[in-house]
Amino acid sequence: MRRFFSPDIPELMDVTQSGDATALEKDLDDLESLNARFGGHEIIQQFLPLWIRKSENLSAPETQYRILDLATASGDIPRMIADWARAQGIKVRIDAVDFNPLTIGIARKRSTAYPEINYIEADILKFEPGGGAYDVVICSQALHHFSEDDAVRVLRLCREASRGSVLVSDLLRCWKGRFAIWLLTATVYRRAMMKYDSRLSVRRAFTENEICELARRAGWSQFEHRTYFPVRQAFWMHGARENPKPSSA
Repeated sequence: MRRFFSPDIPELMDVTQSGDATALEKDLDDLESLNARFGGHEIIQQFLPLWIRKSENLSAPETQYRILDLATASGDIPRMIADWARAQGIKVRIDAVDFNPLTIGIARKRSTAYPEINYIEADILKFEPGGGAYDVVICSQALHHFSEDDAVRVLRLCREASRGSVLVSDLLRCWKGRFAIWLLTATVYRRAMMKYDSRLSVRRAFTENEICELARRAGWSQFEHRTYFPVRQAFWMHGARENPKPSSA
Protein backbone atom coordinates (compact mmCIF):
# COMPACT_ATOMS: atom_id res chain seq x y z
CA MET A 1 0.00 0.00 0.00
CA ARG A 2 1.66 3.19 -1.22
CA ARG A 3 1.66 6.30 0.92
CA PHE A 4 -1.01 8.81 -0.04
CA PHE A 5 0.13 12.34 0.73
CA SER A 6 -0.76 15.61 -0.95
CA PRO A 7 -0.40 19.08 0.60
CA ASP A 8 -3.52 20.00 -1.39
CA ILE A 9 -5.59 17.44 0.56
CA PRO A 10 -5.02 18.30 4.23
CA GLU A 11 -6.66 16.81 7.26
CA LEU A 12 -9.52 19.00 8.44
CA MET A 13 -7.85 19.76 11.78
CA ASP A 14 -4.82 21.10 9.89
CA VAL A 15 -6.89 23.75 8.13
CA THR A 16 -6.62 26.96 10.10
CA GLN A 17 -9.90 27.34 11.96
CA SER A 18 -11.75 30.58 12.57
CA GLY A 19 -14.94 31.53 14.35
CA ASP A 20 -16.83 28.68 16.02
CA ALA A 21 -14.42 26.12 17.47
CA THR A 22 -17.12 23.58 18.37
CA ALA A 23 -16.27 21.03 15.63
CA LEU A 24 -12.57 21.29 16.37
CA GLU A 25 -13.12 20.87 20.11
CA LYS A 26 -15.24 17.75 19.57
CA ASP A 27 -12.54 16.35 17.28
CA LEU A 28 -9.93 16.98 19.97
CA ASP A 29 -12.19 15.18 22.48
CA ASP A 30 -12.11 12.15 20.19
CA LEU A 31 -8.34 12.34 19.78
CA GLU A 32 -7.88 12.45 23.55
CA SER A 33 -10.12 9.42 23.89
CA LEU A 34 -8.20 7.52 21.21
CA ASN A 35 -4.88 8.32 22.89
CA ALA A 36 -6.13 7.24 26.30
CA ARG A 37 -7.92 4.07 25.19
CA PHE A 38 -5.81 2.80 22.30
CA GLY A 39 -2.14 3.10 23.20
CA GLY A 40 -1.14 6.71 22.56
CA HIS A 41 -0.68 7.50 26.25
CA GLU A 42 0.53 4.03 27.16
CA ILE A 43 3.52 4.20 24.83
CA ILE A 44 4.71 7.41 26.49
CA GLN A 45 3.98 6.12 29.99
CA GLN A 46 6.42 3.25 29.40
CA PHE A 47 9.29 5.70 28.99
CA LEU A 48 8.55 8.20 31.76
CA PRO A 49 9.98 6.14 34.66
CA LEU A 50 12.98 5.16 32.53
CA TRP A 51 13.95 8.71 31.60
CA ILE A 52 12.54 10.89 34.38
CA ARG A 53 13.45 9.85 37.90
CA LYS A 54 13.40 11.45 41.33
CA SER A 55 16.89 11.97 42.72
CA GLU A 56 17.88 9.44 45.37
CA ASN A 57 20.45 11.89 46.78
CA LEU A 58 18.53 13.71 49.51
CA SER A 59 21.27 16.33 49.86
CA ALA A 60 21.22 17.24 46.17
CA PRO A 61 19.01 20.09 44.92
CA GLU A 62 15.73 18.91 43.44
CA THR A 63 15.89 18.46 39.67
CA GLN A 64 13.33 20.04 37.37
CA TYR A 65 13.05 18.24 34.05
CA ARG A 66 12.42 20.28 30.93
CA ILE A 67 10.16 18.53 28.43
CA LEU A 68 9.11 19.56 24.92
CA ASP A 69 5.91 18.24 23.34
CA LEU A 70 5.69 19.04 19.63
CA ALA A 71 2.30 19.26 17.87
CA THR A 72 0.55 19.03 21.21
CA ALA A 73 -3.07 19.46 19.96
CA SER A 74 -5.33 19.69 23.04
CA GLY A 75 -2.44 19.15 25.45
CA ASP A 76 -3.62 15.77 26.72
CA ILE A 77 -0.07 14.37 26.65
CA PRO A 78 1.47 17.23 28.68
CA ARG A 79 -1.35 16.93 31.22
CA MET A 80 -0.83 13.18 31.45
CA ILE A 81 2.92 13.72 32.02
CA ALA A 82 2.25 16.41 34.63
CA ASP A 83 -0.16 14.14 36.50
CA TRP A 84 2.39 11.32 36.50
CA ALA A 85 5.20 13.64 37.66
CA ARG A 86 3.07 15.02 40.50
CA ALA A 87 2.30 11.50 41.68
CA GLN A 88 6.03 10.70 41.69
CA GLY A 89 7.05 13.93 43.42
CA ILE A 90 9.06 15.03 40.37
CA LYS A 91 9.21 18.60 39.10
CA VAL A 92 8.68 19.14 35.37
CA ARG A 93 8.41 22.15 33.10
CA ILE A 94 6.69 21.33 29.82
CA ASP A 95 6.70 23.48 26.67
CA ALA A 96 3.86 22.38 24.38
CA VAL A 97 3.86 23.64 20.79
CA ASP A 98 1.08 23.76 18.20
CA PHE A 99 0.50 25.98 15.17
CA ASN A 100 -3.27 26.40 15.36
CA PRO A 101 -4.36 29.35 17.56
CA LEU A 102 -7.77 27.81 18.26
CA THR A 103 -6.18 24.51 19.25
CA ILE A 104 -3.77 26.29 21.59
CA GLY A 105 -6.70 28.19 23.08
CA ILE A 106 -8.55 24.94 23.76
CA ALA A 107 -5.42 23.39 25.28
CA ARG A 108 -4.89 26.36 27.58
CA LYS A 109 -8.53 26.24 28.69
CA ARG A 110 -8.19 22.55 29.56
CA SER A 111 -4.91 23.11 31.41
CA THR A 112 -5.73 25.92 33.84
CA ALA A 113 -4.86 23.60 36.75
CA TYR A 114 -1.41 22.87 35.26
CA PRO A 115 0.97 25.81 35.79
CA GLU A 116 3.89 23.56 34.83
CA ILE A 117 2.69 23.56 31.19
CA ASN A 118 3.60 26.46 28.90
CA TYR A 119 1.74 26.53 25.57
CA ILE A 120 3.50 28.05 22.57
CA GLU A 121 1.72 28.95 19.33
CA ALA A 122 4.27 28.18 16.61
CA ASP A 123 4.85 26.21 13.41
CA ILE A 124 7.19 23.43 14.51
CA LEU A 125 9.02 23.66 11.17
CA LYS A 126 10.05 27.18 12.21
CA PHE A 127 10.31 26.64 15.97
CA GLU A 128 13.76 27.39 17.41
CA PRO A 129 14.05 25.94 20.93
CA GLY A 130 17.83 26.16 21.19
CA GLY A 131 20.26 23.27 21.00
CA GLY A 132 20.02 20.70 23.78
CA ALA A 133 17.46 22.76 25.67
CA TYR A 134 15.26 19.85 26.82
CA ASP A 135 15.79 16.69 28.83
CA VAL A 136 13.04 14.91 26.88
CA VAL A 137 11.46 15.71 23.51
CA ILE A 138 8.19 14.05 22.47
CA CYS A 139 6.39 14.16 19.13
CA SER A 140 3.25 12.03 19.11
CA GLN A 141 0.86 11.28 16.25
CA ALA A 142 2.13 14.16 14.12
CA LEU A 143 4.71 12.93 11.63
CA HIS A 144 2.15 11.72 9.09
CA HIS A 145 0.96 15.34 8.71
CA PHE A 146 4.20 16.17 6.85
CA SER A 147 5.88 15.44 3.56
CA GLU A 148 8.98 13.25 3.74
CA ASP A 149 11.34 16.24 3.60
CA ASP A 150 9.42 18.12 6.28
CA ALA A 151 9.23 14.99 8.44
CA VAL A 152 13.03 14.85 8.30
CA ARG A 153 13.12 18.48 9.45
CA VAL A 154 10.85 17.63 12.39
CA LEU A 155 13.01 14.67 13.38
CA ARG A 156 16.16 16.78 13.11
CA LEU A 157 14.53 19.36 15.40
CA CYS A 158 13.67 16.63 17.91
CA ARG A 159 17.28 15.42 17.96
CA GLU A 160 18.85 18.87 18.17
CA ALA A 161 16.47 20.20 20.85
CA SER A 162 17.10 17.27 23.20
CA ARG A 163 19.96 16.50 25.54
CA GLY A 164 19.54 12.90 24.47
CA SER A 165 16.06 11.50 25.15
CA VAL A 166 13.63 11.64 22.23
CA LEU A 167 10.43 9.69 21.65
CA VAL A 168 8.47 9.86 18.40
CA SER A 169 5.27 7.86 17.96
CA ASP A 170 2.87 7.80 15.05
CA LEU A 171 0.44 5.72 13.08
CA LEU A 172 1.67 2.72 11.11
CA ARG A 173 0.60 2.37 7.49
CA CYS A 174 -0.58 -1.20 6.97
CA TRP A 175 -3.74 -3.01 5.93
CA LYS A 176 -4.54 -4.14 9.48
CA GLY A 177 -4.23 -0.59 10.72
CA ARG A 178 -6.35 0.76 7.92
CA PHE A 179 -9.08 -1.75 8.71
CA ALA A 180 -8.87 -0.98 12.45
CA ILE A 181 -9.29 2.75 11.80
CA TRP A 182 -12.18 2.13 9.41
CA LEU A 183 -13.91 -0.07 12.01
CA LEU A 184 -13.41 2.40 14.88
CA THR A 185 -14.71 5.34 12.84
CA ALA A 186 -17.69 3.31 11.62
CA THR A 187 -18.76 2.20 15.09
CA VAL A 188 -17.34 4.40 17.88
CA TYR A 189 -15.77 7.63 16.61
CA ARG A 190 -18.34 8.58 14.01
CA ARG A 191 -18.13 12.38 13.94
CA ALA A 192 -17.45 13.66 10.43
CA MET A 193 -14.10 15.33 11.16
CA MET A 194 -12.72 12.36 13.08
CA LYS A 195 -13.89 9.89 10.42
CA TYR A 196 -12.38 11.89 7.57
CA ASP A 197 -9.11 12.74 9.29
CA SER A 198 -8.46 9.30 10.78
CA ARG A 199 -9.04 7.45 7.52
CA LEU A 200 -6.82 9.91 5.69
CA SER A 201 -4.17 9.80 8.43
CA VAL A 202 -3.53 6.08 8.18
CA ARG A 203 -3.04 6.43 4.42
CA ARG A 204 -0.57 9.28 5.01
CA ALA A 205 1.37 7.38 7.68
CA PHE A 206 4.77 5.79 7.12
CA THR A 207 5.77 2.13 7.19
CA GLU A 208 8.41 0.91 9.60
CA ASN A 209 11.13 0.93 6.93
CA GLU A 210 10.14 4.39 5.71
CA ILE A 211 10.10 5.98 9.15
CA CYS A 212 13.46 4.47 10.10
CA GLU A 213 14.96 5.83 6.89
CA LEU A 214 13.59 9.29 7.73
CA ALA A 215 15.25 9.07 11.15
CA ARG A 216 18.59 8.19 9.56
CA ARG A 217 18.25 11.11 7.15
CA ALA A 218 17.66 13.35 10.17
CA GLY A 219 20.92 12.23 11.76
CA TRP A 220 19.58 9.69 14.22
CA SER A 221 22.57 7.37 14.35
CA GLN A 222 21.43 5.23 17.29
CA PHE A 223 17.76 4.56 17.86
CA GLU A 224 15.31 1.73 18.40
CA HIS A 225 11.93 1.10 16.81
CA ARG A 226 8.87 -0.89 17.80
CA THR A 227 5.45 -1.50 16.27
CA TYR A 228 2.31 -1.72 18.41
CA PHE A 229 -0.67 -3.71 17.16
CA PRO A 230 -2.63 -2.79 15.18
CA VAL A 231 -1.82 0.73 14.02
CA ARG A 232 0.93 2.43 16.05
CA GLN A 233 4.70 2.58 15.97
CA ALA A 234 7.36 4.38 17.98
CA PHE A 235 11.07 5.01 17.80
CA TRP A 236 13.36 6.56 20.35
CA MET A 237 16.88 7.36 21.43
CA HIS A 238 18.30 7.96 24.88
CA GLY A 239 21.69 9.68 24.75
CA ALA A 240 24.81 7.55 25.00
CA ARG A 241 23.20 5.19 27.51
CA GLU A 242 21.66 1.90 26.53
CA ASN A 243 18.25 2.37 24.96
CA PRO A 244 15.42 1.06 27.16
CA LYS A 245 13.20 -1.69 25.79
CA PRO A 246 9.65 -1.19 26.99
CA SER A 247 7.13 -3.98 27.04
CA SER A 248 4.58 -4.29 24.26
CA ALA A 249 1.45 -2.16 24.48
